Amino acid sequence: MTVATPRCTDTARGAPRPERVVVLALDGVYPFELGMPSRILGAADGRYEVLTCSVDGGPVRTSADFGITVEHGPEALEGADTVVVAAVSPSRVSADLPDAVAAALARIRPGARVVSICTGAFVLAAAGLLDGRRATTHWQVSDAFRRMFPRVDLDPDVLFVEDGRMLTSAGAASGVDICLHLVRQDHGSELANKVARRCVVPPFRDGGQAQYIEQPVPQQGAASTAATRAWALERLAEPLALADLAAHARMSRRTFARRFQDEVGLSPGRWLIQQRVVRARHLLEASDLSVDQIAGQVGFATGASLRQHLHAAIGVSPQTYRRTFQQAR
Repeated sequence: MTVATPRCTDTARGAPRPERVVVLALDGVYPFELGMPSRILGAADGRYEVLTCSVDGGPVRTSADFGITVEHGPEALEGADTVVVAAVSPSRVSADLPDAVAAALARIRPGARVVSICTGAFVLAAAGLLDGRRATTHWQVSDAFRRMFPRVDLDPDVLFVEDGRMLTSAGAASGVDICLHLVRQDHGSELANKVARRCVVPPFRDGGQAQYIEQPVPQQGAASTAATRAWALERLAEPLALADLAAHARMSRRTFARRFQDEVGLSPGRWLIQQRVVRARHLLEASDLSVDQIAGQVGFATGASLRQHLHAAIGVSPQTYRRTFQQAR
């Protein structure tokens, strides 16, 4: 994961212009996923201009019982700052691209950010854009993806992956997650949280796809770890251990750790680090606190520990991260 500086500037006036996002609709597209970029990015106070195109400018057959017409053809991709390939029905995916799709993708300018939602990753992989990169897609089609594209480092357990200018997301609602990530990356957590509130969606979801994979239904009356997670979020500054969390949930440590993993898709320790990094990013953006002060407020023992975990999560130092969003503001 990386942090990008603002890229869209009106060179004549030096004023920021909206990021141009072009969504490519292919035959068999899922209407739900197709509308996500417009709905989420369109709620970001005019920071994005979202267009939809097809490979030939003509109507597109969806996965539902209706078709759609679009305003733009593949030429729209040439001026895109960000391109989003929406999900298509799994019956439409292939290791080979139709000539019209390949020609459309060839119009994407070098340096543009490229995003896929769900099975859209098959399209990017078939174009060779994910070779040697880490990526994700819906867990149900991960085996087929690996067979078709062995050169891609597939991680089917996460909600989305960013590898350089290529971003891939998992199934359905993870398209919302990755769109919010774009807003957070470009303009900071404050605007991303505002967008999430407007769209009535979580600003940040815990864990990965593992929590959504089919598994045996818990026994009736089995306790949840949700209350303990909420309790922990109010106490991130404290040195929370597995024993503390299990005691709050009134479970043994072994039972709590197993149930937590089943519900969240992460171990309690990894989840705590994730939440502390999220809180630290917000404080770096919205406050003037020093790195050591922020580390204390989010539960890292030292500023060095915060630096280590932030770099592992997003690849930059606290100072670089803060400077990026100060410049954006």
